[in-house]
Amino acid sequence: MKLDILVLPVHPDDAELGCAGTILKHLALGHKVGIVDLTRGELGTRGTADIRDKESAKSADILGLTVRENLALPDGFFENTKEHQLKVIEAIRKYQPEIVITNAYHDRHPDHGRANRLVEDAAFLAGLRRIETSIDGQPQQEWRPKQLLHFIQDRYIRPDIIIDVTDYWDIKIASVLAFGSQFHNPEWNEDEPQTYISSPEFIQVVEARGREFGKSIGARFGEGFTSRKSLGVNNLFDLR
Repeated sequence: MKLDILVLPVHPDDAELGCAGTILKHLALGHKVGIVDLTRGELGTRGTADIRDKESAKSADILGLTVRENLALPDGFFENTKEHQLKVIEAIRKYQPEIVITNAYHDRHPDHGRANRLVEDAAFLAGLRRIETSIDGQPQQEWRPKQLLHFIQDRYIRPDIIIDVTDYWDIKIASVLAFGSQFHNPEWNEDEPQTYISSPEFIQVVEARGREFGKSIGARFGEGFTSRKSLGVNNLFDLR
């Protein structure tokens, strides 16, 4: 199945936090959008990988995704090696997206920046026909996405582009809170340790960031992205 946009985040819930509003907006526009998580987040302080699998499926239903998969690379220990690059290349070639979205250039969590570099390299290598991959025993064709964007996570990075996601903000937050083991959830086991992201203030920070990005483009809520290549528009009236 060909996708228009493929999100390749390192952890389940990264896509929800970073670009769920953008996903929802483009699904509403008729585009096919999917998420392929790189890891199951098994090193997370709260919950388990099995719990996060279930939460990922719940969030996918809320978002109405075309597809959601998980490459099950080792959380915390994946590397930008040939072995792991080939796994990402296979996913890109499988779904042939025009646009790939992945983690921030650098962030509080070291997995985010490392995933950024892995996906960035794999997105380029996926376009080289002499790199051979297969799926279900059938050789894959080379494919290189036209655009590679990076969402902005905990650490502030000035965005190159901001998407107005005002109409989809409430559903975005619902998709984030589907990960009840990770974020503030009064019903979660009180014996579990509290973390930086499980505090009620964390979701408030997410909202504040969304409002900040939205304000800068004259909207209520926005999601920001960076790009290593220059981004163009057809005419000046596409700008806002």
